Amino acid sequence: MRVIATAGHVDHGKSTLIKALTGTDPDRWDEERRRGLTIDLGFAWTTLPGGEAMAFVDVPGHQRFVRNMLAGVGEVAGVLFVVAADEGWKPQSEEHLQALHALRVRRGVLAITRGDLADPLPALEQARRRLSGSSLAGVPEVVVSGATGAGLAELTGKLDELAGELPNPDPTADVRLWLDRCFSIRGAGTVVTATLSAGTLTRGDELVVAGTGKRVTIRGLQSLGEEHETIRATARVALNLRGVHAGELDRGDALLTPGAWRSTDSVDVLLRERGSGELPRELGMHIGAAATGVRLRPLGADTARLSLRTALPLRIGDNALLRDAGQHLIPAGIHVLDVCPPELRRRGAAAARARELERTGQQPAGAELLARNHAIRASELRVVGASPPPHCLVAGDWLMEPTARDEYAARLVELLDRIHNEDPTADGLSEQEAVRQLSLPHPSLLPLVLDSAVAAGIGTGSGRLRLKDPELSEHVRRGVTAIRARLAEHPFDAPTAAELRELGMGTEQLGAANKAGQLLRIAEGIYLLPGALQRARDVLAGLPEPFTPSGARDALGTSRRVVVPLLERLAREGYTRRFPDGTHRVR
Repeated sequence: MRVIATAGHVDHGKSTLIKALTGTDPDRWDEERRRGLTIDLGFAWTTLPGGEAMAFVDVPGHQRFVRNMLAGVGEVAGVLFVVAADEGWKPQSEEHLQALHALRVRRGVLAITRGDLADPLPALEQARRRLSGSSLAGVPEVVVSGATGAGLAELTGKLDELAGELPNPDPTADVRLWLDRCFSIRGAGTVVTATLSAGTLTRGDELVVAGTGKRVTIRGLQSLGEEHETIRATARVALNLRGVHAGELDRGDALLTPGAWRSTDSVDVLLRERGSGELPRELGMHIGAAATGVRLRPLGADTARLSLRTALPLRIGDNALLRDAGQHLIPAGIHVLDVCPPELRRRGAAAARARELERTGQQPAGAELLARNHAIRASELRVVGASPPPHCLVAGDWLMEPTARDEYAARLVELLDRIHNEDPTADGLSEQEAVRQLSLPHPSLLPLVLDSAVAAGIGTGSGRLRLKDPELSEHVRRGVTAIRARLAEHPFDAPTAAELRELGMGTEQLGAANKAGQLLRIAEGIYLLPGALQRARDVLAGLPEPFTPSGARDALGTSRRVVVPLLERLAREGYTRRFPDGTHRVR
Protein backbone atom coordinates (compact mmCIF):
# COMPACT_ATOMS: atom_id res chain seq x y z
CA MET A 1 0.00 0.00 0.00
CA ARG A 2 1.00 3.60 -0.61
CA VAL A 3 -0.27 6.55 1.43
CA ILE A 4 -0.31 10.13 0.17
CA ALA A 5 -2.01 13.33 1.31
CA THR A 6 -3.86 16.05 -0.50
CA ALA A 7 -2.83 19.70 -0.24
CA GLY A 8 -4.21 23.00 -1.49
CA HIS A 9 -6.43 25.99 -0.74
CA VAL A 10 -9.95 25.66 0.59
CA ASP A 11 -12.68 24.92 -1.98
CA HIS A 12 -10.25 23.97 -4.74
CA GLY A 13 -11.85 20.55 -5.14
CA LYS A 14 -9.59 18.23 -3.14
CA SER A 15 -12.42 16.19 -1.61
CA THR A 16 -14.37 16.13 -4.88
CA LEU A 17 -11.31 14.80 -6.66
CA ILE A 18 -10.74 12.09 -4.05
CA LYS A 19 -14.40 11.03 -4.31
CA ALA A 20 -14.06 10.83 -8.10
CA LEU A 21 -10.91 8.71 -7.79
CA THR A 22 -12.10 6.35 -5.04
CA GLY A 23 -15.88 6.46 -5.01
CA THR A 24 -15.74 7.44 -1.32
CA ASP A 25 -16.57 10.83 0.12
CA PRO A 26 -13.64 11.62 2.49
CA ASP A 27 -15.71 14.18 4.44
CA ARG A 28 -16.85 12.22 7.49
CA TRP A 29 -18.88 14.79 9.43
CA ASP A 30 -22.45 15.95 8.65
CA GLU A 31 -21.29 19.55 9.10
CA GLU A 32 -18.59 19.05 6.46
CA ARG A 33 -21.15 17.76 3.96
CA ARG A 34 -23.67 20.48 4.87
CA ARG A 35 -21.14 23.31 4.51
CA GLY A 36 -19.19 21.75 1.63
CA LEU A 37 -16.05 22.45 3.67
CA THR A 38 -13.48 19.93 4.90
CA ILE A 39 -12.85 20.57 8.59
CA ASP A 40 -10.98 17.48 9.72
CA LEU A 41 -8.90 14.75 8.14
CA GLY A 42 -10.68 12.43 5.72
CA PHE A 43 -9.61 9.04 4.42
CA ALA A 44 -10.32 7.06 1.25
CA TRP A 45 -8.52 4.56 -0.95
CA THR A 46 -8.48 2.91 -4.34
CA THR A 47 -6.61 0.23 -6.29
CA LEU A 48 -4.43 1.66 -9.05
CA PRO A 49 -4.08 0.09 -12.53
CA GLY A 50 -0.75 -1.45 -11.55
CA GLY A 51 -2.42 -3.32 -8.67
CA GLU A 52 -1.07 -1.12 -5.87
CA ALA A 53 -3.51 0.10 -3.24
CA MET A 54 -3.28 3.83 -2.61
CA ALA A 55 -4.78 5.50 0.46
CA PHE A 56 -5.47 9.23 0.56
CA VAL A 57 -5.36 11.46 3.63
CA ASP A 58 -7.61 14.35 2.63
CA VAL A 59 -6.69 17.51 4.54
CA PRO A 60 -8.69 20.68 5.18
CA GLY A 61 -7.67 23.72 3.14
CA HIS A 62 -9.10 26.46 5.32
CA GLN A 63 -6.71 28.65 7.28
CA ARG A 64 -8.57 27.89 10.54
CA PHE A 65 -7.74 24.19 10.23
CA VAL A 66 -4.05 24.30 9.33
CA ARG A 67 -3.18 22.33 12.48
CA ASN A 68 -5.44 19.51 11.26
CA MET A 69 -3.80 19.71 7.84
CA LEU A 70 -0.31 19.40 9.36
CA ALA A 71 -1.41 16.31 11.29
CA GLY A 72 -2.40 14.73 7.98
CA VAL A 73 0.80 15.38 6.02
CA GLY A 74 3.26 14.62 8.83
CA GLU A 75 3.82 10.95 7.96
CA VAL A 76 3.41 10.83 4.17
CA ALA A 77 6.08 10.69 1.50
CA GLY A 78 3.91 11.87 -1.40
CA VAL A 79 1.24 14.47 -2.10
CA LEU A 80 -1.57 15.27 -4.53
CA PHE A 81 -1.28 19.06 -4.74
CA VAL A 82 -4.48 20.69 -5.95
CA VAL A 83 -4.90 24.16 -7.48
CA ALA A 84 -8.20 25.31 -9.01
CA ALA A 85 -8.06 26.59 -12.60
CA ASP A 86 -10.61 29.33 -11.90
CA GLU A 87 -8.84 30.71 -8.79
CA GLY A 88 -5.15 29.93 -9.17
CA TRP A 89 -2.61 30.11 -6.37
CA LYS A 90 -4.07 31.18 -2.99
CA PRO A 91 -2.79 31.81 0.56
CA GLN A 92 -3.35 28.28 1.81
CA SER A 93 -1.74 26.92 -1.35
CA GLU A 94 1.37 28.75 -0.18
CA GLU A 95 1.17 27.66 3.47
CA HIS A 96 0.58 24.03 2.47
CA LEU A 97 3.60 24.21 0.15
CA GLN A 98 5.70 25.69 2.96
CA ALA A 99 4.74 22.73 5.16
CA LEU A 100 5.53 20.12 2.53
CA HIS A 101 8.83 21.79 1.68
CA ALA A 102 9.77 22.00 5.38
CA LEU A 103 9.05 18.27 5.76
CA ARG A 104 11.06 17.54 2.59
CA VAL A 105 8.18 15.85 0.74
CA ARG A 106 9.75 15.43 -2.70
CA ARG A 107 7.27 13.29 -4.64
CA GLY A 108 3.79 14.07 -5.81
CA VAL A 109 1.43 15.11 -8.60
CA LEU A 110 0.19 18.64 -9.33
CA ALA A 111 -3.50 18.56 -10.27
CA ILE A 112 -5.13 21.65 -11.79
CA THR A 113 -8.81 21.06 -10.96
CA ARG A 114 -12.01 22.59 -12.33
CA GLY A 115 -10.47 22.62 -15.78
CA ASP A 116 -14.01 22.76 -17.13
CA LEU A 117 -14.63 26.17 -15.53
CA ALA A 118 -11.64 28.18 -16.74
CA ASP A 119 -8.56 28.07 -18.91
CA PRO A 120 -6.19 25.92 -16.80
CA LEU A 121 -2.96 27.21 -18.37
CA PRO A 122 -2.54 30.40 -16.24
CA ALA A 123 -3.11 28.48 -13.01
CA LEU A 124 -0.75 25.72 -14.17
CA GLU A 125 2.04 28.16 -15.01
CA GLN A 126 1.55 30.00 -11.72
CA ALA A 127 1.65 26.77 -9.68
CA ARG A 128 4.66 25.55 -11.61
CA ARG A 129 6.56 28.74 -10.74
CA ARG A 130 5.65 28.44 -7.06
CA LEU A 131 6.72 24.80 -6.88
CA SER A 132 9.98 25.43 -8.75
CA GLY A 133 11.80 26.69 -5.66
CA SER A 134 10.57 23.92 -3.38
CA SER A 135 11.12 20.22 -2.70
CA LEU A 136 8.23 19.52 -5.12
CA ALA A 137 9.88 21.18 -8.11
CA GLY A 138 9.30 19.27 -11.33
CA VAL A 139 6.52 16.95 -10.14
CA PRO A 140 4.20 15.59 -12.87
CA GLU A 141 1.23 17.80 -13.83
CA VAL A 142 -2.30 17.04 -14.97
CA VAL A 143 -5.45 19.06 -15.68
CA VAL A 144 -8.59 17.44 -14.37
CA SER A 145 -12.25 18.00 -13.55
CA GLY A 146 -13.80 16.14 -10.67
CA ALA A 147 -17.25 17.13 -11.93
CA THR A 148 -16.97 15.93 -15.56
CA GLY A 149 -14.30 13.25 -15.10
CA ALA A 150 -12.03 14.83 -17.71
CA GLY A 151 -8.37 14.02 -17.02
CA LEU A 152 -9.14 11.39 -14.34
CA ALA A 153 -7.61 8.58 -16.40
CA GLU A 154 -4.41 10.59 -16.87
CA LEU A 155 -4.34 11.46 -13.17
CA THR A 156 -4.76 7.80 -12.24
CA GLY A 157 -1.82 6.96 -14.47
CA LYS A 158 0.33 9.65 -12.82
CA LEU A 159 -0.61 8.31 -9.39
CA ASP A 160 0.32 4.80 -10.53
CA GLU A 161 3.77 6.11 -11.54
CA LEU A 162 4.04 7.95 -8.21
CA ALA A 163 3.30 4.71 -6.33
CA GLY A 164 6.33 3.11 -7.95
CA GLU A 165 8.57 6.00 -6.92
CA LEU A 166 7.65 6.20 -3.24
CA PRO A 167 10.25 4.72 -0.86
CA ASN A 168 9.86 1.28 0.69
CA PRO A 169 10.21 1.64 4.47
CA ASP A 170 12.01 -0.87 6.69
CA PRO A 171 9.49 -3.47 7.93
CA THR A 172 11.80 -4.32 10.86
CA ALA A 173 12.03 -0.71 12.09
CA ASP A 174 10.79 0.31 15.52
CA VAL A 175 7.18 1.45 15.44
CA ARG A 176 6.26 5.06 16.21
CA LEU A 177 2.58 5.45 15.40
CA TRP A 178 1.37 9.06 15.53
CA LEU A 179 -2.39 8.88 16.19
CA ASP A 180 -4.71 11.05 14.09
CA ARG A 181 -8.05 9.69 15.39
CA CYS A 182 -9.07 8.23 18.75
CA PHE A 183 -12.63 7.08 19.47
CA SER A 184 -14.72 4.33 21.06
CA ILE A 185 -16.99 1.82 19.34
CA ARG A 186 -19.78 0.12 21.26
CA GLY A 187 -18.88 -3.51 21.78
CA ALA A 188 -15.28 -3.03 20.59
CA GLY A 189 -13.83 -0.37 22.86
CA THR A 190 -10.96 1.95 22.03
CA VAL A 191 -10.02 2.41 18.38
CA VAL A 192 -7.22 4.58 16.98
CA THR A 193 -6.16 5.29 13.41
CA ALA A 194 -2.80 6.35 12.00
CA THR A 195 -0.40 6.07 9.11
CA LEU A 196 2.14 3.30 9.71
CA SER A 197 5.23 4.82 8.08
CA ALA A 198 7.79 2.19 9.19
CA GLY A 199 7.85 -1.18 10.94
CA THR A 200 5.27 -3.94 11.28
CA LEU A 201 2.17 -4.39 13.46
CA THR A 202 0.75 -7.75 14.47
CA ARG A 203 -2.38 -8.63 16.38
CA GLY A 204 -1.37 -9.23 20.01
CA ASP A 205 1.61 -6.83 19.89
CA GLU A 206 2.22 -4.73 22.97
CA LEU A 207 2.89 -1.01 22.48
CA VAL A 208 3.67 1.84 24.87
CA VAL A 209 1.85 5.17 25.01
CA ALA A 210 4.44 7.94 24.75
CA GLY A 211 4.45 10.26 27.71
CA THR A 212 2.54 8.02 30.12
CA GLY A 213 4.41 4.74 29.57
CA LYS A 214 1.10 2.90 29.68
CA ARG A 215 1.18 -0.48 27.93
CA VAL A 216 -1.57 -1.39 25.49
CA THR A 217 -2.24 -4.49 23.43
CA ILE A 218 -3.49 -4.69 19.84
CA ARG A 219 -6.62 -6.82 20.03
CA GLY A 220 -7.75 -6.04 16.48
CA LEU A 221 -6.01 -4.73 13.36
CA GLN A 222 -7.60 -3.28 10.22
CA SER A 223 -6.39 -1.64 7.04
CA LEU A 224 -8.63 -0.29 4.29
CA GLY A 225 -11.66 -1.80 6.02
CA GLU A 226 -10.29 -5.36 6.20
CA GLU A 227 -9.11 -7.37 9.20
CA HIS A 228 -5.42 -8.43 9.24
CA GLU A 229 -3.15 -10.45 11.48
CA THR A 230 -0.08 -8.50 10.37
CA ILE A 231 0.39 -5.21 8.52
CA ARG A 232 3.66 -3.84 7.18
CA ALA A 233 4.44 -0.21 6.43
CA THR A 234 3.41 1.81 4.56
CA ALA A 235 -0.27 1.51 5.48
CA ARG A 236 -3.31 3.25 6.89
CA VAL A 237 -4.23 1.28 10.00
CA ALA A 238 -6.99 1.12 12.57
CA LEU A 239 -6.13 -0.52 15.90
CA ASN A 240 -8.59 -1.85 18.46
CA LEU A 241 -6.68 -1.49 21.73
CA ARG A 242 -6.93 -3.26 25.06
CA GLY A 243 -5.64 -1.56 28.21
CA VAL A 244 -6.60 2.06 27.56
CA HIS A 245 -9.78 4.15 27.33
CA ALA A 246 -10.39 6.33 24.29
CA GLY A 247 -10.51 9.39 26.53
CA GLU A 248 -6.91 8.75 27.60
CA LEU A 249 -5.63 9.22 24.04
CA ASP A 250 -5.72 12.16 21.68
CA ARG A 251 -4.51 13.22 18.25
CA GLY A 252 -0.74 13.63 18.33
CA ASP A 253 -0.16 10.91 20.91
CA ALA A 254 2.21 8.14 19.82
CA LEU A 255 2.23 4.39 20.28
CA LEU A 256 5.77 3.00 20.44
CA THR A 257 7.73 -0.23 20.32
CA PRO A 258 8.52 -0.87 24.02
CA GLY A 259 12.03 0.11 25.08
CA ALA A 260 12.94 1.50 21.67
CA TRP A 261 12.20 5.20 22.08
CA ARG A 262 13.08 8.02 24.45
CA SER A 263 10.91 11.08 24.92
CA THR A 264 12.82 14.36 25.13
CA ASP A 265 11.97 17.98 25.81
CA SER A 266 15.24 19.39 24.45
CA VAL A 267 16.74 18.94 20.98
CA ASP A 268 19.46 20.53 18.88
CA VAL A 269 18.37 21.06 15.29
CA LEU A 270 19.53 22.22 11.88
CA LEU A 271 17.31 24.99 10.53
CA ARG A 272 16.29 25.10 6.90
CA GLU A 273 15.22 28.15 4.90
CA ARG A 274 15.74 30.67 7.73
CA GLY A 275 18.67 31.53 10.00
CA SER A 276 18.30 31.21 13.75
CA GLY A 277 18.56 34.97 14.25
CA GLU A 278 15.56 35.61 11.98
CA LEU A 279 13.11 33.43 13.89
CA PRO A 280 10.81 34.30 16.81
CA ARG A 281 11.78 32.77 20.13
CA GLU A 282 8.33 31.22 20.66
CA LEU A 283 7.00 28.92 17.92
CA GLY A 284 4.99 25.77 17.37
CA MET A 285 6.66 22.54 16.30
CA HIS A 286 4.84 19.87 14.26
CA ILE A 287 6.00 16.31 13.66
CA GLY A 288 3.80 13.43 12.60
CA ALA A 289 0.36 14.25 13.98
CA ALA A 290 1.87 15.91 17.08
CA ALA A 291 2.20 19.59 17.85
CA THR A 292 3.82 21.39 20.77
CA GLY A 293 5.06 24.83 21.64
CA VAL A 294 8.82 25.35 21.62
CA ARG A 295 11.26 28.01 22.77
CA LEU A 296 14.12 28.57 20.35
CA ARG A 297 17.65 29.42 21.47
CA PRO A 298 20.05 30.23 18.61
CA LEU A 299 23.35 28.35 18.62
CA GLY A 300 24.93 29.08 15.26
CA ALA A 301 23.69 30.74 12.09
CA ASP A 302 21.63 27.67 11.09
CA THR A 303 21.48 25.67 14.33
CA ALA A 304 19.33 26.11 17.41
CA ARG A 305 18.25 24.44 20.61
CA LEU A 306 14.53 23.85 21.00
CA SER A 307 12.96 23.49 24.44
CA LEU A 308 9.69 21.60 23.98
CA ARG A 309 6.64 22.36 26.10
CA THR A 310 5.66 18.68 25.80
CA ALA A 311 8.24 15.90 25.61
CA LEU A 312 8.02 13.86 22.39
CA PRO A 313 9.60 10.57 21.22
CA LEU A 314 12.16 11.94 18.78
CA ARG A 315 15.25 10.57 17.09
CA ILE A 316 18.29 11.96 15.35
CA GLY A 317 17.40 12.43 11.69
CA ASP A 318 13.74 13.33 12.25
CA ASN A 319 12.32 16.08 10.06
CA ALA A 320 9.75 18.48 11.48
CA LEU A 321 8.59 22.04 10.94
CA LEU A 322 8.22 25.24 12.92
CA ARG A 323 5.05 27.31 12.59
CA ASP A 324 4.28 30.88 13.54
CA ALA A 325 0.51 30.61 13.98
CA GLY A 326 0.08 34.34 14.56
CA GLN A 327 1.66 35.21 11.21
CA HIS A 328 0.19 32.18 9.39
CA LEU A 329 3.72 31.24 8.37
CA ILE A 330 5.87 28.15 8.38
CA PRO A 331 9.24 29.91 8.60
CA ALA A 332 11.52 26.87 8.80
CA GLY A 333 11.88 23.17 8.54
CA ILE A 334 14.12 21.43 11.05
CA HIS A 335 16.36 18.37 10.97
CA VAL A 336 17.04 16.85 14.40
CA LEU A 337 20.77 16.56 15.17
CA ASP A 338 20.72 15.56 18.85
CA VAL A 339 17.93 14.42 21.18
CA CYS A 340 20.00 14.37 24.38
CA PRO A 341 22.16 17.50 24.01
CA PRO A 342 24.62 18.64 26.69
CA GLU A 343 23.65 21.52 28.98
CA LEU A 344 24.77 25.02 28.05
CA ARG A 345 26.07 26.39 31.33
CA ARG A 346 29.02 28.65 30.63
CA ARG A 347 29.51 31.84 28.70
CA GLY A 348 30.22 30.99 25.07
CA ALA A 349 28.72 27.49 25.43
CA ALA A 350 26.16 28.09 22.67
CA ALA A 351 28.83 29.07 20.11
CA ALA A 352 30.99 26.10 21.14
CA ARG A 353 27.99 23.80 20.75
CA ALA A 354 27.34 25.21 17.27
CA ARG A 355 30.89 24.29 16.28
CA GLU A 356 30.36 20.78 17.67
CA LEU A 357 27.17 20.41 15.64
CA GLU A 358 28.99 21.57 12.51
CA ARG A 359 31.55 18.81 13.07
CA THR A 360 28.72 16.37 13.76
CA GLY A 361 27.41 17.02 10.27
CA GLN A 362 30.71 15.68 8.93
CA GLN A 363 30.51 12.34 10.77
CA PRO A 364 27.78 9.84 11.72
CA ALA A 365 25.77 10.75 14.81
CA GLY A 366 26.85 7.52 16.51
CA ALA A 367 30.52 8.51 16.27
CA GLU A 368 29.81 11.92 17.84
CA LEU A 369 27.82 10.41 20.72
CA LEU A 370 30.45 7.76 21.34
CA ALA A 371 33.22 10.39 21.36
CA ARG A 372 31.22 12.48 23.84
CA ASN A 373 30.45 9.58 26.21
CA HIS A 374 33.64 7.47 25.68
CA ALA A 375 31.51 4.34 26.14
CA ILE A 376 27.83 3.77 25.42
CA ARG A 377 25.41 0.90 24.90
CA ALA A 378 24.54 0.00 21.32
CA SER A 379 20.90 -0.16 22.42
CA GLU A 380 21.18 3.42 23.67
CA LEU A 381 22.38 4.57 20.25
CA ARG A 382 19.42 2.81 18.66
CA VAL A 383 16.99 4.58 20.99
CA VAL A 384 18.22 8.02 19.90
CA GLY A 385 18.41 7.09 16.22
CA ALA A 386 22.15 6.56 15.75
CA SER A 387 24.18 3.60 14.52
CA PRO A 388 27.42 2.20 15.98
CA PRO A 389 30.42 3.69 14.13
CA PRO A 390 32.58 1.13 12.31
CA HIS A 391 35.73 1.96 14.30
CA CYS A 392 34.24 1.31 17.75
CA LEU A 393 35.32 -1.46 20.13
CA VAL A 394 32.62 -3.91 21.19
CA ALA A 395 32.00 -5.76 24.45
CA GLY A 396 28.54 -7.30 24.38
CA ASP A 397 26.04 -4.44 24.14
CA TRP A 398 28.72 -1.92 25.11
CA LEU A 399 30.77 0.16 22.68
CA MET A 400 33.99 2.03 23.45
CA GLU A 401 35.86 4.70 21.53
CA PRO A 402 39.46 3.55 20.79
CA THR A 403 41.06 6.80 21.94
CA ALA A 404 39.07 6.66 25.18
CA ARG A 405 40.21 3.03 25.65
CA ASP A 406 43.86 4.14 25.54
CA GLU A 407 43.15 7.00 27.96
CA TYR A 408 41.56 4.58 30.41
CA ALA A 409 44.58 2.28 30.02
CA ALA A 410 47.02 5.12 30.73
CA ARG A 411 45.08 6.03 33.88
CA LEU A 412 45.13 2.41 34.99
CA VAL A 413 48.91 2.21 34.57
CA GLU A 414 49.29 5.41 36.61
CA LEU A 415 47.00 4.01 39.29
CA LEU A 416 48.94 0.75 39.58
CA ASP A 417 52.21 2.71 39.51
CA ARG A 418 51.09 4.83 42.43
CA ILE A 419 49.98 1.80 44.42
CA HIS A 420 53.31 0.11 43.79
CA ASN A 421 55.32 3.21 44.71
CA GLU A 422 53.47 3.60 47.99
CA ASP A 423 53.84 -0.06 48.88
CA PRO A 424 56.04 -2.28 46.66
CA THR A 425 54.74 -5.32 48.52
CA ALA A 426 51.08 -4.58 47.67
CA ASP A 427 49.35 -7.18 45.51
CA GLY A 428 48.12 -4.82 42.82
CA LEU A 429 44.45 -3.95 42.50
CA SER A 430 41.27 -6.01 42.23
CA GLU A 431 39.43 -5.85 38.92
CA GLN A 432 36.29 -4.57 40.68
CA GLU A 433 38.24 -1.75 42.30
CA ALA A 434 39.87 -0.90 38.97
CA VAL A 435 36.42 -0.54 37.38
CA ARG A 436 35.39 1.78 40.23
CA GLN A 437 38.57 3.87 40.21
CA LEU A 438 38.42 4.34 36.43
CA SER A 439 34.66 5.13 36.57
CA LEU A 440 34.03 2.58 33.83
CA PRO A 441 30.25 2.39 33.19
CA HIS A 442 30.31 -1.43 33.10
CA PRO A 443 32.76 -4.20 34.13
CA SER A 444 32.62 -5.75 30.65
CA LEU A 445 34.65 -2.79 29.37
CA LEU A 446 37.72 -3.61 31.50
CA PRO A 447 38.98 -6.35 29.11
CA LEU A 448 38.89 -3.80 26.28
CA VAL A 449 41.04 -1.45 28.36
CA LEU A 450 43.52 -4.24 29.12
CA ASP A 451 43.76 -5.03 25.38
CA SER A 452 45.22 -1.56 24.75
CA ALA A 453 48.90 -1.44 23.85
CA VAL A 454 49.22 1.17 26.61
CA ALA A 455 48.31 -1.54 29.13
CA ALA A 456 50.95 -3.99 27.89
CA GLY A 457 52.81 -3.69 31.19
CA ILE A 458 49.82 -4.85 33.26
CA GLY A 459 49.53 -8.48 34.28
CA THR A 460 46.30 -10.24 35.26
CA GLY A 461 45.45 -13.26 37.35
CA SER A 462 43.17 -14.36 40.19
CA GLY A 463 40.93 -11.33 39.59
CA ARG A 464 43.77 -8.85 40.28
CA LEU A 465 45.81 -6.45 38.17
CA ARG A 466 49.53 -5.91 38.71
CA LEU A 467 52.38 -4.17 36.99
CA LYS A 468 54.70 -6.64 35.36
CA ASP A 469 58.22 -6.51 36.75
CA PRO A 470 60.50 -5.08 34.05
CA GLU A 471 63.85 -6.70 33.40
CA LEU A 472 66.65 -4.31 34.44
CA SER A 473 69.94 -4.37 32.58
CA GLU A 474 73.22 -4.98 34.42
CA HIS A 475 74.16 -1.32 33.97
CA VAL A 476 70.86 -0.13 35.53
CA ARG A 477 71.15 -2.60 38.38
CA ARG A 478 74.62 -1.21 39.26
CA GLY A 479 73.30 2.35 39.25
CA VAL A 480 70.28 1.39 41.37
CA THR A 481 72.51 -0.40 43.88
CA ALA A 482 74.66 2.71 44.30
CA ILE A 483 71.65 4.98 44.74
CA ARG A 484 69.95 2.64 47.21
CA ALA A 485 73.15 2.35 49.25
CA ARG A 486 73.35 6.12 49.52
CA LEU A 487 69.67 6.44 50.48
CA ALA A 488 69.97 3.68 53.07
CA GLU A 489 72.25 6.02 55.06
CA HIS A 490 70.51 9.30 54.20
CA PRO A 491 66.88 8.43 53.19
CA PHE A 492 65.95 11.92 51.92
CA ASP A 493 69.23 13.01 50.36
CA ALA A 494 68.25 12.38 46.75
CA PRO A 495 71.15 12.31 44.27
CA THR A 496 71.55 15.44 42.17
CA ALA A 497 71.20 15.47 38.39
CA ALA A 498 74.98 15.55 38.06
CA GLU A 499 75.40 12.56 40.38
CA LEU A 500 72.78 10.60 38.44
CA ARG A 501 74.60 11.33 35.17
CA GLU A 502 77.86 10.07 36.69
CA LEU A 503 76.09 6.81 37.48
CA GLY A 504 74.76 6.60 33.91
CA MET A 505 71.17 6.92 35.14
CA GLY A 506 69.17 8.92 32.62
CA THR A 507 65.42 9.31 32.32
CA GLU A 508 64.90 5.91 30.70
CA GLN A 509 66.99 4.04 33.26
CA LEU A 510 65.38 5.83 36.21
CA GLY A 511 61.91 5.17 34.79
CA ALA A 512 62.66 1.46 34.52
CA ALA A 513 63.92 1.39 38.13
CA ASN A 514 60.80 3.23 39.29
CA LYS A 515 58.53 0.81 37.45
CA ALA A 516 60.41 -2.15 38.88
CA GLY A 517 59.81 -0.81 42.39
CA GLN A 518 63.52 -0.29 43.09
CA LEU A 519 63.22 3.51 43.33
CA LEU A 520 60.35 5.95 43.99
CA ARG A 521 59.99 8.96 41.71
CA ILE A 522 58.94 11.99 43.78
CA ALA A 523 59.19 14.53 40.96
CA GLU A 524 61.30 15.12 37.89
CA GLY A 525 64.90 14.20 38.81
CA ILE A 526 64.05 13.41 42.47
CA TYR A 527 64.22 9.71 43.40
CA LEU A 528 64.02 8.13 46.87
CA LEU A 529 63.52 4.62 48.22
CA PRO A 530 60.12 2.93 48.05
CA GLY A 531 58.30 3.63 51.29
CA ALA A 532 59.84 7.11 51.60
CA LEU A 533 56.44 8.81 51.79
CA GLN A 534 55.34 6.87 54.87
CA ARG A 535 58.77 7.27 56.44
CA ALA A 536 58.72 11.04 55.86
CA ARG A 537 55.25 11.26 57.40
CA ASP A 538 56.45 9.43 60.51
CA VAL A 539 59.39 11.83 60.91
CA LEU A 540 57.25 14.94 60.33
CA ALA A 541 54.66 13.75 62.84
CA GLY A 542 57.18 14.52 65.57
CA LEU A 543 57.37 18.21 64.67
CA PRO A 544 55.31 20.94 66.38
CA GLU A 545 52.38 21.76 64.12
CA PRO A 546 51.89 23.46 61.86
CA PHE A 547 55.43 23.12 60.54
CA THR A 548 57.19 25.05 57.79
CA PRO A 549 59.12 23.71 54.80
CA SER A 550 62.31 24.83 56.54
CA GLY A 551 61.38 22.81 59.63
CA ALA A 552 60.61 19.79 57.48
CA ARG A 553 63.92 20.18 55.61
CA ASP A 554 65.90 20.15 58.85
CA ALA A 555 63.94 17.22 60.32
CA LEU A 556 64.42 15.12 57.20
CA GLY A 557 68.06 16.06 56.75
CA THR A 558 67.68 17.13 53.15
CA SER A 559 67.71 20.20 50.91
CA ARG A 560 65.07 22.62 49.67
CA ARG A 561 65.49 21.00 46.23
CA VAL A 562 64.04 17.78 47.68
CA VAL A 563 61.74 18.95 50.47
CA VAL A 564 59.52 21.20 48.32
CA PRO A 565 58.42 18.48 45.82
CA LEU A 566 58.35 15.92 48.66
CA LEU A 567 55.88 18.05 50.66
CA GLU A 568 53.77 18.58 47.54
CA ARG A 569 53.65 14.83 46.97
CA LEU A 570 52.78 14.16 50.63
CA ALA A 571 49.89 16.62 50.47
CA ARG A 572 48.68 15.23 47.13
CA GLU A 573 48.69 11.67 48.42
CA GLY A 574 46.87 12.63 51.62
CA TYR A 575 49.71 12.15 54.13
CA THR A 576 49.73 15.83 55.06
CA ARG A 577 47.61 18.93 54.63
CA ARG A 578 48.96 22.21 53.27
CA PHE A 579 47.53 25.51 54.54
CA PRO A 580 47.22 28.76 52.56
CA ASP A 581 50.10 30.34 54.51
CA GLY A 582 52.48 27.62 53.29
CA THR A 583 52.64 25.62 56.56
CA HIS A 584 51.78 21.94 56.84
CA ARG A 585 50.15 19.49 59.23
CA VAL A 586 50.32 15.68 59.28
CA ARG A 587 46.92 14.04 58.74
